[in-house]
Amino acid sequence: MSNADLEKRPADVSAMFDRVSRHYDLTNDVLSAGVAPYWRTRTRRTIDPRPGQRILDVAAGTGTVSRILADRGAEVTALDFSEGMIAEGIRRHGDHPRIEFVQGDATDLPFDDGVFDVTTVSFGLRNVQRPMQALREMLRVTRPGGRIVICEFSTPGNPVVRGAYNAYMTYAMPTIVRAVSSDPEAYDYLFESIRAWPDQPELARWLREAGYEQVAWRDLTYGISALHRGVKPLDPTA
Repeated sequence: MSNADLEKRPADVSAMFDRVSRHYDLTNDVLSAGVAPYWRTRTRRTIDPRPGQRILDVAAGTGTVSRILADRGAEVTALDFSEGMIAEGIRRHGDHPRIEFVQGDATDLPFDDGVFDVTTVSFGLRNVQRPMQALREMLRVTRPGGRIVICEFSTPGNPVVRGAYNAYMTYAMPTIVRAVSSDPEAYDYLFESIRAWPDQPELARWLREAGYEQVAWRDLTYGISALHRGVKPLDPTA
């Protein structure tokens, strides 16, 4: 059995998420000390889903965020690379009339140009081997004037909070994972990927480099995670 590492080989990452798909959301809620639902709520408020909107949820996992957006009337396409995650999402939400589950690669999205009003990704961009390519693909499939919203782990600015957070990930999280996760080894990679992920200004720079305008972010829970957003430029020929 191959384990995912910071090389983020797609087959290894996909296989890892296949293995943890059934208990993934519960494990995350426990590890976040119950804060994960709050992060999802803030993501939903930033997206502000409305009836008739077309939203692409990249690295959608089991469709937890997709469901929240679809319940507000948006037409949501939930895309994930992991067959296991897609299967679990369909098991939970497959009867929802406004969610379509698609297995696909974030770096080669199987959609036409400019078809979505909003693209979003929650705690998944850091698992993509080529995140800049994924950002460019998300830009491509977004309509001019449409938005991107990213919720991802980040870097606390306060050194006291940062030290406490690092201690929690180093000492407490492994113990909790062994108690609640079906695959503790998978979370070794996930912890490493959080530590290796760029901070808020660097991710904002990536968004600008990919072509987004009006890029900004807002820290959540003292910067343990952050919401980044940007706008696709309007078509100057329109």
